[in-house]
Amino acid sequence: MKKTIRFIFIILPAILWPWAVFLAAPLTDDAMIVRVCIADDKPETFISLKSDYKIYATNSSRVLMEGPCLTAKVVATKDGLRVGARQLNIGGIRVKVGKNSKIYVGGKRFRGDIDILRKDNGRLMIINYIALDDYLYGVLYHEVSHRWPMEVLKAQAIAARTFALYQAKQNRLQLYDLRSDIYSQVYGGSGSEKWSTTMAVNSTKGLVLVYKGELLPAYYHATCAGRTEDASNLWKVNIPPLDGVECGFCVESPHYSWTKNMPLWKLEEKLASAGYKMGKIETVAVLSRNESGRVDKLSIKDNAGVSVVLTGKDFRQLLGPNELRSTNFDVSIKWGELILTGRGWGHGVGMCQWGSYGMAKKGIKADEILRRYYPGAEIVSVEKIQGKL
Repeated sequence: MKKTIRFIFIILPAILWPWAVFLAAPLTDDAMIVRVCIADDKPETFISLKSDYKIYATNSSRVLMEGPCLTAKVVATKDGLRVGARQLNIGGIRVKVGKNSKIYVGGKRFRGDIDILRKDNGRLMIINYIALDDYLYGVLYHEVSHRWPMEVLKAQAIAARTFALYQAKQNRLQLYDLRSDIYSQVYGGSGSEKWSTTMAVNSTKGLVLVYKGELLPAYYHATCAGRTEDASNLWKVNIPPLDGVECGFCVESPHYSWTKNMPLWKLEEKLASAGYKMGKIETVAVLSRNESGRVDKLSIKDNAGVSVVLTGKDFRQLLGPNELRSTNFDVSIKWGELILTGRGWGHGVGMCQWGSYGMAKKGIKADEILRRYYPGAEIVSVEKIQGKL
C-alpha cells in the first residue's frame, strides 16, 4: 500500500524561534505516524547516526547536512542550532537515517525520524516521528511485564494503540501527540523492545477500542485495588465504558495496599511551592469520598487556623504520583509525620493492569479482559474509523 503523509500547514504561536514547523496528522493506512516528545527544555543533546543520514530544515525539503555517519552534540544558540561544529541559523532540524537504521539520542535508540527544535526560552524540544506500531514496541515493556501472559500483553497493546490514536486526534494542532513519560505512556525507544511485547503488538495489528463508533480514551493504570474509578471524577470524560467497574482480580499486586510516611515539613514545603500560604500543619482530614471509595476532598489546616480544601486528585499531584500512589487512602498525623495508608496505584480509570494479569492467569482472553474494564466498548479494526482519525 502506498504510504502518504497528510500535513497540516498552520501558523503556530511563538513557541519556537524563529521558524514554524509542519504538523503531521496520523496516516490513514498501516503506517500511521505519531509524534512523541522524548525530551523537553534540554540545554543540549547528543545524537549518534551510525549509517547514511540526512539533516533537513523542519519546514522544508532542503538538506542541511548529510554523510555516512555522525556523532555530535546539538546545542541551542542565539542564532539557531549548532550540530557539532556546524552552526545552523534555523529553529529546527529533522534527522533521518536509512530504513533499517536507528537514531541514538541521549544514549537511547529510536526508530523513525527525530526533530530537534529550538524553543523561545533557548532550550531544546526533541520529537520522535514514528510509525504507530513501532512506537508501541517501545511502550509495552514499560507498561506491563514482558513475562506476563500473552493475553495481558495483547489487551495492553490494544489499549495502548487506542490511547495513542486518541491523543493524536486530540493534539492534532499541537507540536506533539504524546509525551514519553507517565503523563502519556512510558516510551523507551527501540531499546525497550522485547520478543513477547512485539508479538503482542503484531498479533493485534490495527485493533482499537471504540464506543458508538468513536475512539475511546482508553486509560489504564497499575492497580485499582477492588474497583476502577469513574473518569468523570477526574476529567471531562463521561461515557459508560469509563464509569468504573468491580475488579476483584488484582489482589496479587504488590501495590494492592501500602503505607507512606512523610515528614510534615515536606508537606509544608510542597504547599508553599504550590502557592499556598500556610504555617505549621496541624491536621489533614478526609472530608468526602466518591463511589469508588477514593478521596473526593480533604482539608489541610495549620496552627493559625488557616485551612485549604483540595480534591484528592490535586492532593496527589501536590505530593507527586509516586509519593501518593493513589487517591484511595486514609490519613493521620503522628510524631510530626503524615501517615498515608492506601490501596492501589494510579488514577484508577479504565483497565487495571494487575487485574488483567489475574484474569489472564485464569485463562481469560484479551477481548474479555477489555470488555470487562471498558464495558460497552467494541474492538474493531482501525480501518472502520479511518474517516474519524
